[in-house]
Amino acid sequence: MTVNKGTVREMTIHSKILNEELELIVYLPATFSPLYKYNVLIAQDGRDYFNLGRVARVADSLLESKEIANTIIVGVPYKSVADRRRKYHPEGEQFPLYKRFLGEELVPFLDQEFPTYQMGQGRALIGDSLAATISLLTALEYPHTFGKVIMQSPLVNNHVLRQVEKFEEPHLLDLYHVIGTGETEVKTTKGEVEDFLTPNRELHKIISNKGYPYFYEEFNGNHTWTHWQPDLPRALSKMLK
Repeated sequence: MTVNKGTVREMTIHSKILNEELELIVYLPATFSPLYKYNVLIAQDGRDYFNLGRVARVADSLLESKEIANTIIVGVPYKSVADRRRKYHPEGEQFPLYKRFLGEELVPFLDQEFPTYQMGQGRALIGDSLAATISLLTALEYPHTFGKVIMQSPLVNNHVLRQVEKFEEPHLLDLYHVIGTGETEVKTTKGEVEDFLTPNRELHKIISNKGYPYFYEEFNGNHTWTHWQPDLPRALSKMLK
């Protein structure tokens, strides 16, 4: 069966909050029409999701088989490893500003450019590793703007656990969370080796106890796209029904 291919285009947005131009990679479904409304999936590590995750191809195939609703995918690439840490890490200098950019600038921009469902349940955030961390923490801060989060092997520290624990409206956020059983010695971009599995299990416990709508699974593997890529079809079909 030949699958209809959506189009991928690049755009830029000027962020007043961050005081810089940010590049966007935008996927529009093959049947895109301004007459219909669309869900929006925003990917941190945007270029990685398009190149390594092959997210456009995954979306083409899920849209064709009607496993997901009409969705526009927007990738926000990082400029460098240092830039990624500055924006995504809870201790990064631009971390609070980047969350504000996503919630207060990117969403209004996308709502203006495209025919979107302008509500939390129509918007999802996705990320791997640190990109998953910033996705979760942004949704906790803007739960009426983003109603769904897909986390592939997030970095979890005390800050993350505290935010999830103290969030008072867990029913607003639909969470998808996977972590590899082999993620006990992950080399971080700072060159340190960290155990991702133990704190992710701790996060799992807190999310479950708080009653968030939630899917969790431990896969047999390590902290790489070798495992995140094959997980994408299930993640998207569960979260973008």
